Amino acid sequence: MDAKKTVGVPWRQWGTGVEEPVREQMENACSLPVAVQGALMPDAHVGYGLPIGGVLSVKDAVIPYAVGVDIACRMKLTVLDLPVAELAADRERFVQAIERETRFGVGAAFSRRRQHEVMDADWSVSPVTAQFKDRAWDQLGTSGSGNHFVEFGALTVTHAEVGLPEGVYLALLSHSGSRGTGAAVCQHYSKVAKARHGSLPAPLAHLAWLDLASHDGQEYWAAMQLMGRYAAANHALIHEHIARRFGAEVRLDVENHHNFAWKERHAGREVVVHRKGATPAGKGVLGVIPGSMAAPGFVVRGKGEPSSLNSASHGAGRRMSRKQAIKTLKWSEAKALLQDRGIHVISAGLDEVPMVYKDIHEVMAAQTDLVEILARFDPKIVKMSPSGERAED
Repeated sequence: MDAKKTVGVPWRQWGTGVEEPVREQMENACSLPVAVQGALMPDAHVGYGLPIGGVLSVKDAVIPYAVGVDIACRMKLTVLDLPVAELAADRERFVQAIERETRFGVGAAFSRRRQHEVMDADWSVSPVTAQFKDRAWDQLGTSGSGNHFVEFGALTVTHAEVGLPEGVYLALLSHSGSRGTGAAVCQHYSKVAKARHGSLPAPLAHLAWLDLASHDGQEYWAAMQLMGRYAAANHALIHEHIARRFGAEVRLDVENHHNFAWKERHAGREVVVHRKGATPAGKGVLGVIPGSMAAPGFVVRGKGEPSSLNSASHGAGRRMSRKQAIKTLKWSEAKALLQDRGIHVISAGLDEVPMVYKDIHEVMAAQTDLVEILARFDPKIVKMSPSGERAED
């Protein structure tokens, strides 16, 4: 762990090998007049404004781009009362469950809308959410594109504090957020924030903030909260429909946002904590930190480390950009690795193969003061957006 002196407020970094542009983004964020404290997680890589894996607390304000484009992007893990051996013995059944019970890709939607109480909420809290309500409903229960996924795998519980006896269980893991509506909210209020702070230098433009006491700030905050409920509903429906398809009982649920802002108390004062690609890790709080399609993920319990603003990494983190991956990698290499590890990928983009990610074991080793590992999830059947090349081709 590295202590860092800044021209603004202090921040700390976990892990090594973080590129200088990432540190520069963190430095810029901590120079904002509203900034209070920062932290950089070991999976950090370059983002817009605040780096992915960046945590920033501010006073009386919210920064739309420090929350991120995919507001309330989220992890959910569900343990089902099915034998783990069925993943290999009846693989096609699990493949069909994923294929039929969610949708992947930009603009993906269901022809017949799914039902959830989130659609009964007040979508008029923002003109953006009001405008996009019908689109959000069409996309309810879908998974999107990019690094979003739905996976079946084996969960090895090593600590009963997770909520299950030690042992190996069949589990479902999903990663997605608030789809096109969340992106529209971010884009609209980021433009509003930039207009309010037009004098910010170019490197800080994406860090423009909204005062929470302002009309726009209150509107964005309400829209963000709604997107949090909507993202959670997407996961709830995917898991509910898949469990129902198998006639299975749910034995455990663990879930968490990682693109969000929370009002919290730190060092005796209320602040707004932005976690952009970072997992809440307050003392005793459970969360999920995935690896890649060929690497394990972990169910963790937070230790409540004040200098990290009660945060931990949200995954392994990219070591390679999407453009670089598509330009330099080959499916043959990825398929050999997946076959060696006994993992079946239904579909994915070349920019999401295992080689584009950091070593999750190194990332977890760098944050032992932030979280305790309670269980390990090993993916066995994986589906991501089929944009680009398909893994089975």
